[in-house]
Amino acid sequence: MKKFVWLLVALLVSPALVGAVELQGRFTQGGLIRGKTEPGAHVSLDGRKLRVSPNGDFVLGFGRDAPGKAVLRIRLDDGVVREKILVVARRTYAIQRIDGLPRHFVSPPASVLARIKRENAAIATVRARDLNQTYYLGDWLRPAAGPISGLFGSQRILNGKKKRPHYGLDFAGPAGSPVIAPADGIVVLAESDLYYTGVTVIIDHGHGLTTAYLHMSKRMVKVGDLVKRGQRIGLIGATGRVTGPHLDWRINWFKQRLDPAFAIPPEK
Repeated sequence: MKKFVWLLVALLVSPALVGAVELQGRFTQGGLIRGKTEPGAHVSLDGRKLRVSPNGDFVLGFGRDAPGKAVLRIRLDDGVVREKILVVARRTYAIQRIDGLPRHFVSPPASVLARIKRENAAIATVRARDLNQTYYLGDWLRPAAGPISGLFGSQRILNGKKKRPHYGLDFAGPAGSPVIAPADGIVVLAESDLYYTGVTVIIDHGHGLTTAYLHMSKRMVKVGDLVKRGQRIGLIGATGRVTGPHLDWRINWFKQRLDPAFAIPPEK
């Protein structure tokens, strides 16, 4: 298994050993953890059974507002059970004020509420999948070039109104710039006109880990496509609720919103 090392002093893991388990990632709110255990082992987090590959690979994550502790339980093939309390560091999030948005995107009219509900349900359905693949293994690429203009977890103030936090990482770039798949995966959603996010693609990387690509001007894949690491999947745009062209890139582990910055090397 390749090593994934992110150098931030207090939260570095390289790697931590929990009995017969190796964990690699960031033990903090928004953190993505890749695990390796013995083949045939059973793994659970806070009582939730995790999918483990025949080679012993698994993945888990901590949401933006995850509590400070989680219980990892390992039952090896010989029946030995080990438990470990995982300490999850809390974070302080920035406040981001965005003005100039059309009023109907900040407070949607009643006429579009049913549409928004349908779209959210479709997204929730693909994020609930538990694909028996480990496409998430290996080093990930940045999905777009350009400076980062929006951080994960930021409290959003839209046209002066407090709204939900930002759950993605924004890459500012000119419209038409390429968007690529950071890792292999299966396209499970490909839409050209979602109310909030415009041209949207979601890729399933296995074991509940999905990535989403929002506000694009064009998508170049369809549902069911197997995309490869580095493959172009769309172009940066300004569709949906935006003030200018950018890519909003998101990572989910099932319902848990993760910080995409932890999945890629730091910008040089």
